[in-house]
Amino acid sequence: MLPWRRLLRPLAVLTLAAALTAPTGAAQAAPAPGSGWNNWSCKPSAAHPRPVVLVHGTFGNSVDNWLGLAPYLVRRGYCVYSLDYGQLPGVPLLHGLGPVDRSAAQLAVFVDKVLAATGSARTDIIGHSQGGMMPRHYLKFLGGAAKVESLIGLAPDNHGTTLHGLAGLLPYFPGAEDLLTTATPALADQIAGSAFLTRLNQGGDTVPGVKYTVIATRYDQVVTPYRSQFLDGPGVRNVVLQDLCPLALSEHVAIGVTDRIAWHEALNALDPANAERTTCASVLD
Repeated sequence: MLPWRRLLRPLAVLTLAAALTAPTGAAQAAPAPGSGWNNWSCKPSAAHPRPVVLVHGTFGNSVDNWLGLAPYLVRRGYCVYSLDYGQLPGVPLLHGLGPVDRSAAQLAVFVDKVLAATGSARTDIIGHSQGGMMPRHYLKFLGGAAKVESLIGLAPDNHGTTLHGLAGLLPYFPGAEDLLTTATPALADQIAGSAFLTRLNQGGDTVPGVKYTVIATRYDQVVTPYRSQFLDGPGVRNVVLQDLCPLALSEHVAIGVTDRIAWHEALNALDPANAERTTCASVLD
């Protein structure tokens, strides 16, 4: 194990543990209105006219994945929302496990709810890991392209990974070992070459009218090789975290949970007209 990963892993685990060790009801409850994100009375401003929907990764949920990024965006004037998806019966807290196409249908319902509440015509989506890949099914097959301005993926497994790669998530999610099997629908769908991914990527990675940003890290131990996360097509920007800051050490989990350099670049993708160069100093923003 690289030495910095020994340091990053405890940080990510501590962040996730805030939700994973809480009572079931409290952990699954979204932040209360007025506290920041999932504030259903929030109205987008002229400066930030589209709400942002956050889509967690495999084994994540609507709270723990976004304890850092959601407040980061709210403080910058965005209306921010997150959902739980891919729940399995009898498995609390650890979501993103059901069939990915059904998860995309859950996202479609949630986006409609967000647009109705905010009065907006379109939204932006930021997803981590599976959450950066799954919305592509929504865009391509469920009419999402008409409702989404941009999709920003933090370490998305756009072309799949291996079961061995997914095993790299286990140290961050206590109790997940029994779920690491191809009998778990979302894991089977995320294996490179699966029927789901073959259909998703057939005919091109993208759909017209949507801007795509992929932010990957060279130290990704889950989705490998890391360049397999990249998309091809018009309106695509593929970014390597270490090209922005050579000192960035985040791996697969940390890039979504704790990495302010990745968040700063996601902010640029949300508002490219007012983008500011992302550097190592962006951790101070």
